[in-house]
Amino acid sequence: MIKQWLQRNLKGDAVLWGIVLMFSLISVAVVYSATGTLAYKQKDGNTEYFLFKHSSLIFIGLAFMWLAHKIDYRYYSRLSLVALILSVPLLLYTFFFGSNINEASRWITIPVINQTFQPSDLAKLALISYLASMLSKKQNNLDDWKRNLLPIFAWTGFICALIALTNTSTAVLLFLTSLLLMFIGRVPMKSLAVFVIAGAMLGGVGLAAGQRLGTAISRVEAFFDESETAFQLEQSYIAIATGGVVGKGPGNSDQRDILPHPYSDFIYAIILEEYGLLGGVLVLFLYLALLYRGLVTVTKSNGAFGGLLAAGLSFSLVLQGMINMGVAVGLGPITGLPLPLLSMGGTSLIFTGISIGIILSVSRTVKAEETLGPTAKVTANA
Repeated sequence: MIKQWLQRNLKGDAVLWGIVLMFSLISVAVVYSATGTLAYKQKDGNTEYFLFKHSSLIFIGLAFMWLAHKIDYRYYSRLSLVALILSVPLLLYTFFFGSNINEASRWITIPVINQTFQPSDLAKLALISYLASMLSKKQNNLDDWKRNLLPIFAWTGFICALIALTNTSTAVLLFLTSLLLMFIGRVPMKSLAVFVIAGAMLGGVGLAAGQRLGTAISRVEAFFDESETAFQLEQSYIAIATGGVVGKGPGNSDQRDILPHPYSDFIYAIILEEYGLLGGVLVLFLYLALLYRGLVTVTKSNGAFGGLLAAGLSFSLVLQGMINMGVAVGLGPITGLPLPLLSMGGTSLIFTGISIGIILSVSRTVKAEETLGPTAKVTANA
């Protein structure tokens, strides 16, 4: 009975559904532990507050993922440009009037529910969808610079520059993802080289005009300064070293009381402390498995748009995860990027759910076409 219900309602890659479920369970356990100190500071010791809040957001994210996977992925091509245009005033409004947290105006506070929203999450999803749509439509005319490549390059550079006003790491991540997507979409190498130079210049202008130039420079300098270790990274090292191979056990972290943002930016350090090297390897394996299942969907997709869309979203999520984990173990400058599917967050969990839902939508259509043949294009929309 349950199996039949799951088969009717959860379409697409079953392995990917399982990966997301495992991430969700791990996230609830680790965030509950990592927010213990925060609960005593902000909620008078009510440790269940953040547990229920985070669990609720995960369920909402899963609901959006389910809804996104029920929609035929081709519709996202039509919505991408609208979402991209909408994200521009939202990013500008955030820069001038957004809620300032940690010296950066990245959030808009939604009235009534008092929930923060990052327009960069919408812009990132919209840009990847737009690039996949444009590249799939222009596959045979990618040598035409003015008509085909200029709009792609202009939108990418403009959106990344707007994001760089308040969030350097997200802008760089989106730029790299876009570059990778263009490479997969067969944009000529000479054109890509021009895009990299122009994008770096435009991003530099956005960074210089924004709020994070000083912070970005100081973090890069701190990373290359061998004489001193940044406080966050020092505490992360202690968490990792004391975790050992099997860890201290769930809820037994000591560094959560000292490490800044142990429930978001440095949640991987808490995972390594409580679950040890084995837990850290498991999380790494899950991200690699997510990437692999995304690429399986890419290779099986019959249409260029579906393949490029699944590739862009898969690389975006996994690349962000790798950067976050790399920062926690000292392989890169400190960033403000959360760990996708694991860190405590607000609307970021919803947009992550939508991203995976879109990948599942592509997978769902592929499976329907494999099973039913040519008639699946009609059936898959039901």
